Amino acid sequence: MLGGADVDSSLVTAYLDHAATTPMLPEAIAAMTEELARAGNASSLHTSGRRARRVVEESREQLAAAIGAGPSEVVFTAGGTEADNLAVKGLFWARRAQDPRRRRVLASAVEHHAVLDPVEWLAAHEGADVEWLPVDRLGRVDVDAVEETIARDPASVALVTVMWANNEVGTVQPVEAVAGLAHSHGIPVHSDAVQALGQLPLDLTAAAVDCLTLSGHKVGGPVGAGALVARRGLDLVPVLHGGGQERGVRSGTIDAPAVRAFAVATELAAKDQPEVAARLAALRDDLVAAVLAGVPDAVLRGDPDPAGRLPGNAHFTFPGCEGDSLLYLLDARGVECSTGSACQAGVPQPSHVLLAMGVDRDDARGALRFSLGRTSTVEDVDALAAAIGPAVDRAGRAGLSVRSGG
Repeated sequence: MLGGADVDSSLVTAYLDHAATTPMLPEAIAAMTEELARAGNASSLHTSGRRARRVVEESREQLAAAIGAGPSEVVFTAGGTEADNLAVKGLFWARRAQDPRRRRVLASAVEHHAVLDPVEWLAAHEGADVEWLPVDRLGRVDVDAVEETIARDPASVALVTVMWANNEVGTVQPVEAVAGLAHSHGIPVHSDAVQALGQLPLDLTAAAVDCLTLSGHKVGGPVGAGALVARRGLDLVPVLHGGGQERGVRSGTIDAPAVRAFAVATELAAKDQPEVAARLAALRDDLVAAVLAGVPDAVLRGDPDPAGRLPGNAHFTFPGCEGDSLLYLLDARGVECSTGSACQAGVPQPSHVLLAMGVDRDDARGALRFSLGRTSTVEDVDALAAAIGPAVDRAGRAGLSVRSGG
């Protein structure tokens, strides 16, 4: 980690990490605050309990309508990670119980860790045969490889999971094509759509997937609220056991205030998606141009075609730099973003997404993701434009000194 990057408290912060979390919408805050002042367990039969139940069910209807689903298809969870675990583990266990031959799990190599880690856990503890679906240099799943992988033994495949859009490089995945291939063999498909909601059109009626994951805090709702939207009749084995709430697959007292705020934010995200996406895409293009003007050898990762990536995403690698160093240097200049790497046991590791795309390990270490949201402004892009050149220059000199032993 680069030292000496003292924060200037007089700087106005440019927040460019909306893919990690985005500010709650005023409407969602108001809805949540109103419910927090009321008592009532949605499973109780008295008046307060029935009132809480009404809030939950109206929220379920509101969220379902926003994404073209039926209310009975919405299973509320405590966030995207829980929903991904329920989808991956629940589908695997249910399918294996129906037919012990169904032990293969097909997952894209660029999934979020909320999918990667449950898949790897199934391999380590439940005897799953995991096959990672390859991606091209843009981070997009190879549909031909999916077809070939399934065709080797369709009867042994328990499920396929491919995210709607990648959380790091922003590449939109060919989910409908993958689902079409899987469904031709009767195989269910899950998609983590956490990053897509609010940025891309999302309609479960038109989509071919069997279940998808949503998260509240990515669209202006609260942290700790999410949902697995699962088609009627989809067999899932619960991960949590207890009171049998949420169709019997997700036990636990439902957080009515968070659920209501989540539904409000989802409705607004879906309604405003075309307008917000167009504004963010234009702002994103300006950001890309500003970074490349300040650092000509920076490499834009993901799909260079704006139509093939999330409108609010711009992901770069900076040759000769460490992403962590750049992050702290930009933070000191009032620009907040994220690296494209995970940190395990305190040791920075190159992003599995970039490695799967064929990016060199050294280049992958110099990754930064800039992500935009509703509150993003031209001033945020201007702040990055002013900061990125000096930050890269300093990080590059520091890296050269380390490599030369200086």
